[in-house]
Amino acid sequence: MALADRVLAEIDAAADEIVAFAADLVRIPTVNPPGDAYEACARAVGERLQRFGFAVEYIAADGRPEHTPAHPRVNVVGRRDGDGRGRVVHLNGHLDVVPPGEGWTLDPFGGLVRDGRLYGRGACDMKAGLAAAVYAAEALRRAGARPAGAVEVSATVDEESGGFAGLAHLAEIGRISAARADFVIIPEPLNVDRICVGHRGVYWFEVTAHGRIAHGGMPFLGINAIEHMGVLLEAIRGELQPRLAARKTAMPVVPEGARRATLNVNTIEGGQPSAKLQTPCVADRCRAVFDRRFLPEESFDEVRGEIAALLERVAARLPHGRFELRDLMVVHPVRTPDDSPLVAALATAVERVLGRQASIVASPGTYDHKHVERTAGIRHCVAYGPGILDLAHQPDEWCAIDDLVAATKVLALAVLELTGAAGA
Repeated sequence: MALADRVLAEIDAAADEIVAFAADLVRIPTVNPPGDAYEACARAVGERLQRFGFAVEYIAADGRPEHTPAHPRVNVVGRRDGDGRGRVVHLNGHLDVVPPGEGWTLDPFGGLVRDGRLYGRGACDMKAGLAAAVYAAEALRRAGARPAGAVEVSATVDEESGGFAGLAHLAEIGRISAARADFVIIPEPLNVDRICVGHRGVYWFEVTAHGRIAHGGMPFLGINAIEHMGVLLEAIRGELQPRLAARKTAMPVVPEGARRATLNVNTIEGGQPSAKLQTPCVADRCRAVFDRRFLPEESFDEVRGEIAALLERVAARLPHGRFELRDLMVVHPVRTPDDSPLVAALATAVERVLGRQASIVASPGTYDHKHVERTAGIRHCVAYGPGILDLAHQPDEWCAIDDLVAATKVLALAVLELTGAAGA
């Protein structure tokens, strides 16, 4: 039997084991915020990797403000070297999940397997992907493959809140870098027949409208910051958002609407804190947070300048209008090279396993690709994994067992090709 066939057969034989491991991970409630049970999950992944012949490191995010005694940020990295000095493939997944929220009809951390699906918070995003990564690497060992290069698997924290104590930290300290890995695959749930080659940019910013406090019975003596913010929001709706909707990227972002430049009002608050007893005052302050998704065709300087110019125009229309702009987070767009051997290897594997061609897409949101390219300096990075994108963060989140097994096969075949593995 050919080596690739042996690898696929090992995954079929291990299907129940793969599902059981994914379910075990779902049962660890790694909720972010605040960052619960991270170390327990990292240990569960690390112990499995050790059983499978990996050298394992646990790396705490020392120096990061998120890393506290109550909620330690602990990452795990495993490496299994091959027979030579060939290429290194790194499989990375995040172990944190968003809070379950309302609307569940089953235990979000029960790890229930029923009717061909694994249910639970993180089943789709992305503990099934973590299990697929671990067992893709293990299938090569069980099949007797001898890679010329090495395989690494990591489980990192805080991706849902930016990944700065997770993959970004590993990149900053040089544990993940272009000197140590050639290719990175992140098994995010972009659908099992799609290869994700990047994402749009993100600009989070805060606008504060400044007014003047006065007695609420004599509001004409004050300047109401909430009213001024309302004028700004109307200008955004009427002036800025139509311009953004006319801009469309050539990057294959899904769904179709996400190929446009967008702006979302994330938070707004003003006046007195609502939790306190109210007093009759004119609001002298109103704060709003915005989420601007920008296209590779837009420069960040242009994006920020457009916001600053709008604030100036609106302030000029208002009596004593004053707005303050503060940057909160900037993530630049990333895209895998079109001729990447990583994309080609995954596309070949998808066609073999699923019997159809892979779609090349880009993500509507960001993921840890940004840290892999921008900080670690690794250009050849993609997201590919099990799970339906639309189910991420939803009540009764699930991942199909067939997709979990299929994605494990695709990952294994791609790693087999990229590391130049030979058979026993």
